[in-house]
Amino acid sequence: MILNLPQIPTQCVDMYEPKDRLNETLPNLPLSEGIEEDYVDCSDSCGLRWHVLKSGQAGKPLVLFCHGFPELAYSWRKVLPRVAGSRYYCIAMDQRGYGRTTGWPRRAYHEVDLNDYAFTNLVRDLVCLVYKLGYTEVHSIIGHDFGAVSSAMAALMRPDIFRSTIQLSHPHHAPPAPALGDQPPKPQIDIDAELAKLDPPRKHYKWYNSTPEAASHWENPPQGLEAFLRGYFHLKSADWPQNAPRALGRWAAEDLAVMPEYYIMRKGDTMPGAVARNMAEVPDPSKTESWLSDADLAVYCAEWRRTGFQGALNWYRAQTASPARDMLLYAGRKIEVPCAFIGGLQDWGNYQQPGALESYADPEVVKEGCSRGATLIDGSGHWIQQEDPESVVAMIFSIFETL
Repeated sequence: MILNLPQIPTQCVDMYEPKDRLNETLPNLPLSEGIEEDYVDCSDSCGLRWHVLKSGQAGKPLVLFCHGFPELAYSWRKVLPRVAGSRYYCIAMDQRGYGRTTGWPRRAYHEVDLNDYAFTNLVRDLVCLVYKLGYTEVHSIIGHDFGAVSSAMAALMRPDIFRSTIQLSHPHHAPPAPALGDQPPKPQIDIDAELAKLDPPRKHYKWYNSTPEAASHWENPPQGLEAFLRGYFHLKSADWPQNAPRALGRWAAEDLAVMPEYYIMRKGDTMPGAVARNMAEVPDPSKTESWLSDADLAVYCAEWRRTGFQGALNWYRAQTASPARDMLLYAGRKIEVPCAFIGGLQDWGNYQQPGALESYADPEVVKEGCSRGATLIDGSGHWIQQEDPESVVAMIFSIFETL
């Protein structure tokens, strides 16, 4: 059914990517027919040597796929060959801080330059990749979770390159704006501080993921990494029966407090602790194996054990530290290319930013005539392109037909 809706390290050592890691031999990923691994060297521009998965024929219209957290390009394995067919050249990349992409500075928490993870720099990364691939234009950029933000920001900043965009599981909302004229600035809500005042106290997962301790928690869960990630994927999927999301009225602690603990955590919790407690109540955690096999989970675990989580968590830090700093450059700017949203009906991610889902019907956010609407697919949660790739692909083609 488809519904349409309008451990901090003891020494801070500068760890730029060592040369031996650039040349290390890694086992091939278990990819299906029609997908290949490759590397794209942009070290002379954005500094990255991208690890990519590709499907289709170079020279065909380019479609980019951006993953979220805690995922990799591998999360698009079920979608790439279906979309590529004989019509498109599909590329999914491990983004800065993730997986087998190298060249990003591997530094301890307090030594990270968060400018590397500002969205103006992350979009620059994507532009450099596009050019190195031999293109100056992208037919569509499609992103999931944090990658959805990448895809929307790319289209917002460079509509001449990224000619259409689709967000999955994290809807776009307008960039921040400074106060206009003599109007008083809008009050800035410290949402984590406000959540801490609740009884019992709570905290926001994005601010938790931005703390010095978060990477160690993610890397050393008491239940083991496999059980932790299996639980995390399960709880945010349609297989967890407690997921019955609804729109929230305001960006306020009282409104956000209704969200599950993987979004609005208990104040003293770690993410592994929250997952373990909630998974203890799950009747059949093996249900997720139908769309995330043990072999697939092993890929994620092997990559995270090798890289650690700090690089990926820096995305959260850059947004919670000063979310408006670089984006004020785009105050008042709309998305001016065809733009659409696809989400799972059982995904709270659709509503974590109150009002964002409605942005696709707001001509002040998406230029009039450019919105292709928001679609929610029943039976899917947050990991929609893995839970129901067939419906996602069908929706992508339906959107492409309107371009």
